[in-house]
Amino acid sequence: MKKFSFSLLIILFFSSFSYSQTETELYKKLKSIKEITSITTVKVDTSFTEGYELLISQPVDHNKPNGVKFNQRVFLSHKNYTSPVVFVTEGYSAGGNAAQEPTKLFNANQIVVEHRYFGKSIPQKKDWKYLTVKQAADDHHFINQIFKKIYSGKWISTGISKGGETTLFYKRFYPNDVDASIPYVAPVNLAAEDPRIYMFLNSVGTEECRNKILQFQRAFLKNREEIKKLIAADAEKNKLEFFCDYDFLIEYITLEYPFAFWQWGIATCEEIPSENSSAEVLYAHMKKANPPYFFTKKAMEEFGAFYVQAYNEIGYYGYDISPLKDLLTEFTTSSNSILVPKDAKIKFDATVMNDINNWLVSSGNNILYIYGGNDTWNATSIQLTGLTNSLKMVKKGGSHRTRISSFDKTEKELIFTTLEKWLNLKINRK
Repeated sequence: MKKFSFSLLIILFFSSFSYSQTETELYKKLKSIKEITSITTVKVDTSFTEGYELLISQPVDHNKPNGVKFNQRVFLSHKNYTSPVVFVTEGYSAGGNAAQEPTKLFNANQIVVEHRYFGKSIPQKKDWKYLTVKQAADDHHFINQIFKKIYSGKWISTGISKGGETTLFYKRFYPNDVDASIPYVAPVNLAAEDPRIYMFLNSVGTEECRNKILQFQRAFLKNREEIKKLIAADAEKNKLEFFCDYDFLIEYITLEYPFAFWQWGIATCEEIPSENSSAEVLYAHMKKANPPYFFTKKAMEEFGAFYVQAYNEIGYYGYDISPLKDLLTEFTTSSNSILVPKDAKIKFDATVMNDINNWLVSSGNNILYIYGGNDTWNATSIQLTGLTNSLKMVKKGGSHRTRISSFDKTEKELIFTTLEKWLNLKINRK
């Protein structure tokens, strides 16, 4: 037994010695930062040399820095200490460390920050009053200050959709933390349910296409009994559990359809089935343009925190139910507020987004706004007035999937030269 114990000690000693020898300079730097409570090595693509999933201890309430803490998940992909840093502000949970478009353009390091109250970044006590635009911006500033001790290059913040909104919120409260910002398809809503959405849906595309959308919606509702059977079969096959019964679900996805159709641009007007199509054809098209996963219990749990934010500060949208009212039996409201978690209190504060919008328009410099022209969220896009040097680019016919790569050569060159001027950096144009 003594021999075994001694041998075990030798093995443990040399294992420990060997491990310490493999610790990189960056790993040691991260380990020395007391706010970083967990470091896990993760795989990165060949453009990076090291990658880590980190947990960073943050105050739940930044007004009480010594109060209750929570761990916020961050993905770090390292190239070197002097290259630019692309700071990705997620609006939801962090999907991982895949290189983002700006990261590739600048051959940069990358830091991806999961949003508070999402994914693994949820306080032990989920007190909704601390899920605010300002608290989230404080999170990003806190993390920025940690990594500025490691990286000396230029900083570019970016995010997509709600992540793009988060980029703007961060810029509003900490304008000097980064050298430029690239928010993608980021709405700037000015009401709990911004009426500009209705105006957009009544004018986007052609009148013929909008009529086809309405006729499809009506046909879908008229075929509800057959479609219920198809949904039930799908639910059993794919183990889907919806947050409501099938009648309510059918009405909900029908109302959501125009928004999703234009937002994602996955289906074309030519693909919209005629009103005489079978239930199978109608359902297949609906699944393509407006996948039902959005209405599952799992999705409600995943995005529940978003609806709290939407109906307290950042705004959302509702539905115009009037053209379908004669076919609706379950959906009696035009509001999406029914998606808010039951334990959350909501009271929309319009001053938050009005303040952010006013600041962006009057003082928000070095911001490149990217939008898709047909994306429903383009309805509430930023409206620049020439008081800043910021640039808004709208891809004609583009969807919520619009990126810098979506633009033509001339448009891309304008984007590249603008960013190079702001940052004094050369862009990888390959």
